[in-house]
Order: sequence, then C-alpha cells, then structure tokens
Amino acid sequence: MPTTRRDFITRMLTLAGYTLTFAFSKTALANWIAEDYRRQTIDSSLKQLFPEQVLLATNKIHLKLPRIAENGSVVPITITSTIENADTIYILSEKNPVPLVAKFSLNPALETYIGARFKMQETCDVIVVLRADNQYYQARQKVKVTLGGCGG
Repeated sequence: MPTTRRDFITRMLTLAGYTLTFAFSKTALANWIAEDYRRQTIDSSLKQLFPEQVLLATNKIHLKLPRIAENGSVVPITITSTIENADTIYILSEKNPVPLVAKFSLNPALETYIGARFKMQETCDVIVVLRADNQYYQARQKVKVTLGGCGG
C-alpha cells in the first residue's frame, strides 16, 4: 500500500517517541531496583524495604535451608507457606554486603512455593519476609557457612 512522505514521517516520529518512552522507563526502573540492592547494613535495608512496618514472627512460613553450608557460594533455599494471599517474598542474608538477596512477586491466588540458590558471605541468619494482605510476616534460620561465597 503506497504511503505518502507525511505518513512516513508521522509513523517514524511516533515510533521514536515510543522508543524514548520505553528507554527512559527502563532506566527509571533500573535505578529504583538498584536502590534496594546496594551495600548497606541489615538494619538500614530493613528500614528501607519495610518503613514503619512491624514484621510479625510466624511459624506458617516453612524454610528448608541447610544448617551448615559447606560452600557459601551456593546455598539452596525452599520456601513454602500456608499464609493466604501472599503476594511478595523477600530473602535477606544478615551479614552479606548487600543484605537483600531476592524479591519475588507472586500471584496471591496460587500456593506459595519458591526454590532458589543464593550466596552467603559468612555464618548468619537468613530472614524471609512474606507480605500478605498488607501485613508482613517473617521467619529466620541460622546457617553456618564454612567457606564464604561473597568474595571470601
């Protein structure tokens, strides 16, 4: 189908506008995510991620972690929960240079089950925080690391 020069220019400008919008939104998203994953202490990380929130201890979050991790560069974790409407799970390692290990967004209608592997620098608590119905629940487990995985 023949197009005029004016149609061609209009389509190219529209395409350029969409491209710039997409590029800038990706950059903003990357900066937002980078703010969560930066070097800081566990206390400042918790304050940043959960400002003015009470993290309720619960036994409804089940962690499957090794008690002793022979190599801190590969620590497996499995998280299951019976808490209804869970929509976000955070995994934090207390003594890592970057405490936030992972953040998962979940469909609240599905059963909560996550399996992952992550790095730990040294022996410390692994903290899992689950958000459901705007309430925050936490579970902790200590893992002994014999060989560090974060450059140690």
